[in-house]
Amino acid sequence: MIHYLQHRLATDREGAIILIRGAIFTTLQHFSLFLPVMLVYLFIDSILRNVQLGIAPGVADFWLYVGLAVLAALAIGILSVFHYNSTYLAVYSEGMNRRVHLAETLRKLPLSFFAQRNLSDLTSTVMKDAQDLEQIFSHAVPQLIAALVVILVAFVGLLFYSWQLTLALFWVIILALILFWFSKRKMNAIHKAQQGRTLAVTERIEEGIDGANEIKSFNLQQHYLKDLDGDLERYEQGQNKGELHLAVIVGSLTSLLKLGMPTLVLVGTVLMANGSLDLLTFLLFIVIASMIFEPIVEVMNQASLLFYLDTRVERTRQIFESSQQQGETGVEVKDYTLEFRHVDFSYEAGVPVLHNVSFTAKQGEITALVGPSGGGKSTAARLAARFWDVTGGSITLGGIDISTIDPEELLQHYSIVFQDVVLFNASLMDNIRIGRRNATDEEVLAAAKLAQCDEFALSLPAGYQTVIGENGSTLSGGERQRLSIARAILKNAPIILLDEATASLDVENETKIQEALSTLVKGKTVLIIAHRMRTVARANRVVVLRGGECVEQGTPAELKSQNGEFAHMVEVQMQTV
Repeated sequence: MIHYLQHRLATDREGAIILIRGAIFTTLQHFSLFLPVMLVYLFIDSILRNVQLGIAPGVADFWLYVGLAVLAALAIGILSVFHYNSTYLAVYSEGMNRRVHLAETLRKLPLSFFAQRNLSDLTSTVMKDAQDLEQIFSHAVPQLIAALVVILVAFVGLLFYSWQLTLALFWVIILALILFWFSKRKMNAIHKAQQGRTLAVTERIEEGIDGANEIKSFNLQQHYLKDLDGDLERYEQGQNKGELHLAVIVGSLTSLLKLGMPTLVLVGTVLMANGSLDLLTFLLFIVIASMIFEPIVEVMNQASLLFYLDTRVERTRQIFESSQQQGETGVEVKDYTLEFRHVDFSYEAGVPVLHNVSFTAKQGEITALVGPSGGGKSTAARLAARFWDVTGGSITLGGIDISTIDPEELLQHYSIVFQDVVLFNASLMDNIRIGRRNATDEEVLAAAKLAQCDEFALSLPAGYQTVIGENGSTLSGGERQRLSIARAILKNAPIILLDEATASLDVENETKIQEALSTLVKGKTVLIIAHRMRTVARANRVVVLRGGECVEQGTPAELKSQNGEFAHMVEVQMQTV
């Protein structure tokens, strides 16, 4: 059962156990509510039997039932507490663990996973789906299981009293459960379609926010609003369709259940008229009928959650079951030379980005990757850090295939500066400290000074304690780039990847950064990507990538003398100066 729930509901062992425990206590709590009815029935039945036998009711019998009633009340109270703790509090705690597990799983997935998934969709899965599953596991699934168990036990038990009344009471329940099951597939299809419409609206709004400057600059407001109105109209139509279907299904099932009591009364009246049913048994069935529908109605109130359970679980399962990059921990790296050995790579099957690329970035040297846009430079740099795994060949670090090293442990050896800098809505100090979380303020400030950050940071109202807004919105492109370089300097890792590290800097600041980097790279493996030839002037080795292939490699002087691709690039840039 535990393994089935783990697979069926995309949860771990602890989550499955919590769900089973919640279902058990919910079932016991529902059964406990029948105790007063059964005690009253037994008490009245004993009195009637004594009267028929001419025996006066005894005081001892009265106090016996009083004692049993007190015990029943205690049982109801205790089971209610256990029911609340196991069904709600425990599930909420498990919901927190589920979100953490999702975040941990996402952290370990390769970038290829994110390239294939919409980020808005992932955010919705981590937040909205996790919240809905928490609601389902606390308010719907245990109640559904408890309702089914109560119905089954009550059905079997009541058969011993009157099989005719039992069938009269339960035919509506059985039919309602069958209709509910078949309706679930239809509602799943409607919900999946509506999820696509919801995602379209979310993407359109994000597009408008991110591209606000472009929309205003090119006077596209009306065009954008027209597209947004279309998405919102389709969303509204889908929402109305889903609500209408849900209302029809739930309304029909609720109306069907209400036929149970009239059917019971009708059959019971006929049986009493025939003399085949006593009044006390008839009253027992009527009271139980009024109670047994409560857990079913409670489940019906959460029908929308149960209808959408499979969709939520499937989206969560896709994340949990996605292939994670594996590798050994504790691998001792003695040499930080990076070597590409006949590397092939494709983002999509059949569309090669790199083909048979081989070069060596030696420790203590600067290796520059140059070439026209789309040649594969940034891809090669990201493969060097194992953001993706190669589709052919291998990349080694000190002779060790990096695909055999745990990704997190591997990245401890890298300091990376990307083209697109990501900053957080925190202070300058905290953004730089991301490079090394345990760094002192003095170390952070020293790295910032080396990256030429003092020039703009000290002019801000709170200096390095100034909060820079979402993704550094209050900073210029060059200032954001220098913060990224400061992070790399602070980390002080033996391998440095610089992806267009000085692309957003003016000539003066670029010169300062180059001077700072020259002290940083001593004794380290440096892989630098640039279009500007002055950026690679100090490189020990240049690798020219064009169309995903290595067309030239050697020292800058050697490549200039060959009058090949590199020499042509130098000549073109000299002419544009």
